[in-house]
Amino acid sequence: MVVIREEMETDAPAIRRLNEEAFGQSIEANIVDNLRSSCDQRLSLVAVLEERVVGHIFFSLVILESNGSKREGMGLGPMAVLPSLQRRRIGSRLVEEGLARMRGDGCPFVVVLGHHDYYPRFGFERASNYGVRCQWEGVPDEAFMILVNEEGAIPAEGGIIRYREEFSEAT
Repeated sequence: MVVIREEMETDAPAIRRLNEEAFGQSIEANIVDNLRSSCDQRLSLVAVLEERVVGHIFFSLVILESNGSKREGMGLGPMAVLPSLQRRRIGSRLVEEGLARMRGDGCPFVVVLGHHDYYPRFGFERASNYGVRCQWEGVPDEAFMILVNEEGAIPAEGGIIRYREEFSEAT
């Protein structure tokens, strides 16, 4: 049975290996390692099967800039499941648990840059519907999504989401 729990310090090497295997590169693993050491506002959950980390999800602080004001929310990602265990709802359970915790903590919104056919099942929709765009040029509109947890969290004029520097430095 898969258990979802918060990351423990001893999970770090397994999370790194998982991200490298799931993404076929080290960029996402570097992002997680860097955020773990520098970001206080975060949530890191693991899926454990038979005492082995088989899935991981990370949420970190993002800033919505709009007409000179700034609002805090969270960014979902990276999220990974061992390739041999994908399509068994492990990723879905990680997302559901993470979003439930975000709502419980009063997080006004969550953004994700991900598969447009996967994340809408959790309530995500195109961020452009709210006039919100990603800081990075060339991000496909259908891939940048938002889940609004709090009415009025997004200003009428929209804005731009800024991720932490660790996302740009990890390459």
